[in-house]
Amino acid sequence: MSRNRRDFLNACAGTLALGAGACLAPGVWAQTPGRAASSNYRRLLILVELKGANDGLNTFIPYADEAYHALRPTIGIKRDQVLQLSERFGLHPSLEPLMPLWSQGELAAVTGVGYPNPNLSHFRSIEIWDTASNSSDYLADGWLARAFAAVAPPRSFVADGIAVGGGDLGPLANGRRALSIQSTDAFLRQARLADANDANGRAKNEALQHILRLESEVQSAALNLDPKVTLASAFPNHAFGQQAKTAMQVIAASPGVAAVRISLGSFDTHQGQAGTQQALLRQLGEGIDAIKRACVELGRWGDTAIVTYCEFGRRARENQSAGTDHGTANTHFVIGGAVKGGLYGEHPSLTDLTGDGNLRFATDYRSIYHTILSQWWGFSAAQSAAVLGGRYATLPLFG
Repeated sequence: MSRNRRDFLNACAGTLALGAGACLAPGVWAQTPGRAASSNYRRLLILVELKGANDGLNTFIPYADEAYHALRPTIGIKRDQVLQLSERFGLHPSLEPLMPLWSQGELAAVTGVGYPNPNLSHFRSIEIWDTASNSSDYLADGWLARAFAAVAPPRSFVADGIAVGGGDLGPLANGRRALSIQSTDAFLRQARLADANDANGRAKNEALQHILRLESEVQSAALNLDPKVTLASAFPNHAFGQQAKTAMQVIAASPGVAAVRISLGSFDTHQGQAGTQQALLRQLGEGIDAIKRACVELGRWGDTAIVTYCEFGRRARENQSAGTDHGTANTHFVIGGAVKGGLYGEHPSLTDLTGDGNLRFATDYRSIYHTILSQWWGFSAAQSAAVLGGRYATLPLFG
């Protein structure tokens, strides 16, 4: 192994103190000449993917609707257990850590979120969400990757966007300055694969040589992270809590990053939903509470927005296995110090379902993306439309 490669690995190893054995691996990384710059990227976006598709009806609960209880006689959350937000709606009891956010006007629920001609395949539907595409269109680049290609975050940032918890870049896919934070073992395996020569000294294929050429950029990113930075805020020991810790320590130790994606799952609750969702929503609530405390510690809560998303919702009627099958419209949360809390969108009727028993959507998911681009980061209407492939309604989520 060359001295430069050892130095590179040591530089990455130095970042391990930032988050439970995390390390940096390259996305596709190159500066595109002529990208417009924006100063609004001082505002941080934290995306939370609820993998496998969280059941929105048992998360943001229409507890006063008799149709809800009729559709879910076994798994429905009882009225006296619901954390009431209003006379009609409430939260799952495991989300109690979010109640102070609601009381302080820092939690918004966007309900009835979906898109036309929904796809109920996990793989395809999350691809639609990640690329901001129509259900019939196939796009290669993530919607954030396109946004950052159009309007560039500052070059001084450690990265445009970072995905925590694995190699899947999701909405950052094919981003020019996107990083994935993975485990040490996974990174070392990648580093061995990226060696320019094989065991006999012969050159490997061009794709791997290309990865090797990207190492200098990744090394630069690694060296821009200060491993001495620590946070006083405590994080839960569960998987999502540790992802949140990794994300916040990287944010604290870096000169800047526009977006971070973390994930929790699996919420694919075809059977025995009650226990699985209860445990996962507890992790979600505790993790978001820890993120807020860390943001307050860093003086970043007023310029941080946390947005949940997943591939689809669940069917309105429970199935025979005390679970729910793949559905359509869902409720997602937008949380932050600058968020105008409350209810947005139109909650789907539980008595006017589609022919296959699913909820009818009222808010296109790309309205959330457009609102992030325009209201949070300051994109013009034309810039947002170019990224998203069309114009979508603005939600008044930010003060």
